[in-house]
Amino acid sequence: MALFGAKPKKKAFGGYCINFKGCDDTLESVFGTGDIAPSEMTKKIWAYVKKNKLSGKK
Repeated sequence: MALFGAKPKKKAFGGYCINFKGCDDTLESVFGTGDIAPSEMTKKIWAYVKKNKLSGKK
């Protein structure tokens, strides 16, 4: 006898999407050539997204 039933799959929540289609920038142009921490990488990604107006609500 199973104590727990299978949970139904939940639909993904949110509504934010980022579209990088048509971007020709290299990773080096976005992040630089040196080592960076994951938190700094996240900041640079969002700065790039905002600068190039790549984000939008679904």
